[in-house]
Amino acid sequence: MITIAIVLSIVLLLVILFLLFRIGTLASIFRGSTERAPGTTPTSNRVNSMLLLLFLIGGSAAFIWSFADSWEGMNQPLASVHGRWTDSLFWTTMIVIGIVFAITQILLFWYSYKYQHKDNKRAYYYPHNNKVEIIWTMIPAIVMALLVFAGWKTWTKITSAAPESAVVVEVMGKQFSWMVRYPGADGKLGVAKTTLIDATNEFGVDFSDPNAMDDIINPSQIHVPKGKPVLLKIRSRDVIHSVFLPHFRLKMDAVPGMPTKFWFVPTKTTDEMRNETGNPDFNYELACTEVCGRGHFAMRYLLVVDEPEDYEKWLAEQPAFIENNPNVLAKFAPEAPKDLALDAKAGEKAEEVKTEL
Repeated sequence: MITIAIVLSIVLLLVILFLLFRIGTLASIFRGSTERAPGTTPTSNRVNSMLLLLFLIGGSAAFIWSFADSWEGMNQPLASVHGRWTDSLFWTTMIVIGIVFAITQILLFWYSYKYQHKDNKRAYYYPHNNKVEIIWTMIPAIVMALLVFAGWKTWTKITSAAPESAVVVEVMGKQFSWMVRYPGADGKLGVAKTTLIDATNEFGVDFSDPNAMDDIINPSQIHVPKGKPVLLKIRSRDVIHSVFLPHFRLKMDAVPGMPTKFWFVPTKTTDEMRNETGNPDFNYELACTEVCGRGHFAMRYLLVVDEPEDYEKWLAEQPAFIENNPNVLAKFAPEAPKDLALDAKAGEKAEEVKTEL
C-alpha cells in the first residue's frame, strides 16, 4: 500500500506540474507573444528545463530507494565456490557501467537545464575535433575490452573440466518436471537412449549395459556433499529448459539433442543455510528459468547439501531403479528359443535319464 501511495503521489505531482506548464504557456500567448510558435516561449523553456532537472533528482531518489529496498531479495545468500567468481564479475561490471551511466545522465539533464533556449544566446558552432573523437572512442573500447577479458577468464574457470573425483548427477528436463539419476556403487552411469524411453523407463536407460544395473533414478530429493565437486550432466527430453540453482549461481540450459554440463562446489549445508537465514524451512531449489509451456511453474526439485558422511549414508540407502522395477529387465532379456518343441523334448529326455539313475 505504501508503494502504491508513493506512485500515485508522483503521478499527481507530474500532472500538477504539467498543468502549471500549460497555464504558463497560455498566459504568455495572452500577453501578446503570439509571434512565437507554441512551446518556444521563455516560460515554456524554463518549465521544461526545470521539469527535466526535477525528473533527474526524483528518478535518482526513486532508484536509490528501490535498490536499497530490493537488496536482500536481489542478493540471495551465496553457497558455492563458483558463485564467488560470478558475484565478483557481476558487481565489478555493475560498478563500472553504473558510474558511467550516472555521469552521462547527470550531464545530459544538467545540459538541458543550463543550455535552455534564450533569445540572446546563440549556439557555438563546433564541427569536429579529432582528439576528442579518439578519447571518447578509446576509453570505452579499453574498458569494454577489460570487462570482456575478465568475463572470459571467469567463464573459463566455471566451464573447465570437472575433477575426476566429482560426484556425478544427471538431470533431465521434460514438460513439466525434472528427472534425476545417480550412478550406483560402480560410480558409472549406464547408457541412455531416447529410443528406449517408455512410461516406466523415462530416462531411456539401456539395462543391457552392466553399468546401468545399479543406477538410482528419481530419488525424492537431490542430495550433494558439502565441500566436494559436483558435476551436473544436463539433458532435455523435449523442449529447451534451463537448470537454475540461484544460491550456487548456477544456470545452464537443457537443450534437446545437445547434452550440457556444469560443475560446482557447495560450501554450506542446508542446515547451515537455515541457521544463516534464520529460516527453519529454507531449502535449496532447482528451478526452470526457460518458459517451456503452460506447466513451466511446476518444474521444481528440492536439493539438499549434506555433510560428506551424511551424503554417503543417504546414497547407500537409495535402492537401484531395477529393484523397484524388475519388470523393466524383460525388455532387455535374451530372446527365448525359437523351437519350443525341441526345448520340451530335451526336458523330457533329461527327466528319463534322471529316473534311470
